[in-house]
Amino acid sequence: MKVRLYTDGGSRGNPGPAASGAVVKALDHGVEGEVLGEVMKYLGVTTNNQAEYTAIIIGLEKALELGATEVDVRMDSELATKQLNGEYKVKDQGLAKLFLQVKNLLHDFDQVTFRHVYREQNTEADALVNSCLDNEGC
Repeated sequence: MKVRLYTDGGSRGNPGPAASGAVVKALDHGVEGEVLGEVMKYLGVTTNNQAEYTAIIIGLEKALELGATEVDVRMDSELATKQLNGEYKVKDQGLAKLFLQVKNLLHDFDQVTFRHVYREQNTEADALVNSCLDNEGC
């Protein structure tokens, strides 16, 4: 099964109160379908980049739980996209641990791609993050 995964993470302050969100959608011949699942997580105080990586992790875990074999990940974090595509090195130790968790999850899928999108194309995952932060937990 192919899915498209939208992920987002955010912190209010950097570091500050943070949350992650992910939306899994059906994907058929490149055409998005219905929402198959959503997940969000309150992280406490952490950085924006750590929240972005956590969103990828919880999103991939949700996609796996739903039976996905191929995942097209879309996110508005250019840093995470470039790191996961091997264009940038991961220098921060906190991110390196999360990066490794993502890489380990990739073994559970036949194919995973990472693409950067603008914030306007990532509104559903962003809304999950803000909802979680507005309620001081999800």
